[in-house]
Amino acid sequence: MEDCMVTKIGGIIPPVITCFDKNGKVDESAQRELIRYLSKHVQGFYPCGTYGSGPLMTSEERKRVSEIVIKEKGNALAIIHVGAPSTAEAVDLARHAEAAGADAVGAIPPYYYAYSQAQLIEHYRALIKAVKIPVFVYNNPELSRNPVLPESLRILAEDGLGGVKDSSFDLVNFYNYVLAVKQPGFTFIVGTEAIAAAALDAGASGVIAGLANVFPEFLQDFYSTWKQGDPRLTAQKQLDVMRARNALKFGPTLTMTYAGLRMRGFNPGYPRAPYTDITKEVYDKALKEFKAMGLIE
Repeated sequence: MEDCMVTKIGGIIPPVITCFDKNGKVDESAQRELIRYLSKHVQGFYPCGTYGSGPLMTSEERKRVSEIVIKEKGNALAIIHVGAPSTAEAVDLARHAEAAGADAVGAIPPYYYAYSQAQLIEHYRALIKAVKIPVFVYNNPELSRNPVLPESLRILAEDGLGGVKDSSFDLVNFYNYVLAVKQPGFTFIVGTEAIAAAALDAGASGVIAGLANVFPEFLQDFYSTWKQGDPRLTAQKQLDVMRARNALKFGPTLTMTYAGLRMRGFNPGYPRAPYTDITKEVYDKALKEFKAMGLIE
């Protein structure tokens, strides 16, 4: 649709899931179909991250999924997640993404070990130097154990960082990021639909919304409402988004996303082990709630 034509990174961006077959291999056919469908309703994609099972895949699998997303994305943009435990692997993935035609790359801080802010800054400087496309910090303290502090973000912005995806789920942290970085052209993206309205009001250009994997039209309606500038109506839409999000969390969020797409008649494949499908009881509970909201007939 014409609304998906963008000149900057923003709007509704699903952290798109990776489709696997029953044997745990990437299901390229299902992946292509999913991207083609979502591309009609969203402004961008963020593959191979948390929802995309990036840490569960090899570098070669991540590269292949990135290539599929880039080829099938239509007018949407692609921010390829290249975060990895080592700087060398992240740089390799970033260079591949740029060569494949990505619009930008994003990276969670190197995880498992704890690092100093100075070490994190050098890690991102290596990524910035490795590619010409924008590099985004993906701040996710819960999963990385390595939060990127506002002052570090300011330093990186001055060194050429393109933006930040903040998945701290902390609006105060997001506000402090906005206060810290004054670099022209820097892009702020909030990494959850849970606080989307407030983050957009504070300067976010887009929302990386897990719920948009399942209900992209619903999230696009929320975003369109916010752009109209009616705070009361936007607040009500935000509450509706939260209700749907809560239902998506009746089980593990990642596996619920596959189930939600299946409820809508799509073939999302299967989550990769050690994840397993949700139970029928949880499936039926979520389906009932989505139907009550009018999201599924």
